[in-house]
Parts: sequence; C-alpha cells; structure tokens
Amino acid sequence: MTTREYAIQCIKDEAQAVLDMIPQLDDNFDKAVELIYDCHGKVIVTGVGKSGHIGAKIAATLASTGTPSFFINPLDVYHGDLGVMSKGDVVLAISNSGQTDELLRFIPMVLHMEIPIIGMSGNPTSLLAKYSTCHLNVAVKKEACPLNLAPTSSTTATLVMGDALAVALMEKRHFRPQDFAQFHPGGELGKRLLTTAQDVMITEKLPILSPDMHLGDAIILVSKGKLGLGIAIVDGQIAGLITDGDIRRAMERWQAEFFDRTVADIMTRTPKKVSPQAKISEVQKIMNQNKIHNVLVVNEQNQLLGVVDRYACVL
Repeated sequence: MTTREYAIQCIKDEAQAVLDMIPQLDDNFDKAVELIYDCHGKVIVTGVGKSGHIGAKIAATLASTGTPSFFINPLDVYHGDLGVMSKGDVVLAISNSGQTDELLRFIPMVLHMEIPIIGMSGNPTSLLAKYSTCHLNVAVKKEACPLNLAPTSSTTATLVMGDALAVALMEKRHFRPQDFAQFHPGGELGKRLLTTAQDVMITEKLPILSPDMHLGDAIILVSKGKLGLGIAIVDGQIAGLITDGDIRRAMERWQAEFFDRTVADIMTRTPKKVSPQAKISEVQKIMNQNKIHNVLVVNEQNQLLGVVDRYACVL
C-alpha cells in the first residue's frame, strides 16, 4: 500500500468505528445527559494519557456550550486539587480500558463525596463501569493503527461521544447562537452577535443634503463623503437618501436636464434604519435582504446618529 492508501484506510477505519457506536447508545446516555443537565455545580472531566487529552477537549466543548466544566488530571488530585470538587458536581471519568490504575485510585474519593460518576470506556465490564453511576460504551473493534496498538479509533470514538453529550445538552437547554457568542466573544460569531451598530457606525463628515438641493451640488457632497450616499435632512429629521446608483440612473434618464433636478426627485423616502443597539448580525441581514450597502443609525426621534456600511460588518 502507498502512504496515501494507508491514510485512506485509517480514515475509513475511524469513520466506521464512530458509526459502530450508534447501536451502543442506550439508556445510560440519557441518564448521563440528565445528570449533567441537573448538575448544580461543575462537570469535572478526568483521564490519563491520551484519554486525558481527549477529556480536556470534551471539557472545553462542554464549557463553551453552556455547561460549566473543566479538566483535571487524577494525578493532581493527590497533591491538593481535590479541593476543587464539591457536592453538586458531576465527574466524567475517561479510560479506554476502564482499568487505568491512576484513575481507579481517584474513584473512591469521588464516591466518598457522593459525587455521581459518568464513566466512559471501551469496556462495559471494567471496574470503572462497575463504580460509575452510568457508563458510556465507546468500544471499537480495532484501532486504525496498523499494529492495532496506538490509540486512534478509540480516541476518535471517545471524542465523538463527548461531542454527542455536548450537542444533546445544547438541544435540551435550547442553546442559541447568542448564547454561543457570549462564550466566544473573541470569535467571528461572537463579534457579529455582540457588536452593535453603535460600535461601528460612521459619525464624522456625513454627507448631509437638503431635499431641494440641486443634484449638481449634491454630487459634490456625496463624493466628499466617500460613502456612496447622501442623507436628506429636514428640521433635524431624516427625509430621504440618495446613492451613487440613484445619481447615475438620474443622469441617464434626464441627461441635460439632470442639473435642474433636485435631491427630492430621486431620493428614497423610506431608507433602511436601525437603532444604535441593533446587532451587526441584524444589520447584515437587512443589507443582504435588501441588496444595499449602507444602513442609517437613528434614535427614537428619527434623528441621524451615523451610518453603518458593509465593510464595517466584516469583523
């Protein structure tokens, strides 16, 4: 086999291992979801070696989707970290064999504190499974490793089971994009869902026009504004909006008479407007639905506060 063929076989083996887990899902999965959902404390994920690495990722996924969670190495428990655990917590203990000595020595402490344990292993008859409140079976027929030794399919299966828990809990909690954004304020989604029009609107040197201004004069102000638009204001209120496109179409239509025409002849009298508190995600939706490049930001009195253009929405 070529190196690429080995890679293809590895991907096939791991994909099949994941699919083979579906029949292994039983009432224990439902019980695990309920334990975490009803948890008034934290979900403490633990594991050793490769299981520990997978556990850290599962803890991070749970934490970012609304479940207070963190990872702890069972070896650290013997050196003072047991203090982070308290009644009301839930422990998610991971071991492919279910017989990992360092993990098993940690179990009696958890049981003594009357903290429920969700065991996750590939051995439903293991000691971990025996002492768990519920056990999630992540057994695989073989590793993708050609020697059937290196944790490959087994770690993938464990990771997927952790994702399945997180997704089930998201559905149970009715977790929304806005909730996700609060846990990811630095990410693209977080910025789109948390940033407001007020945060990105342009407020200086706005091209303000009057409805009776001749288009020849309006062109100069629109050009200086560099926003591709002009805003018609009457007595402090927004009366309309003209764009570069409106001006070009007016030139084609009226030609020599163009300079005798006024802003009122071509302006849109109901331009799209949003409040300062409107989320950028909402502004983007308005722009996309109406195929426009700018939205006006106004207060409750319909007074102009600023302009949000399409480039400001690219965070």
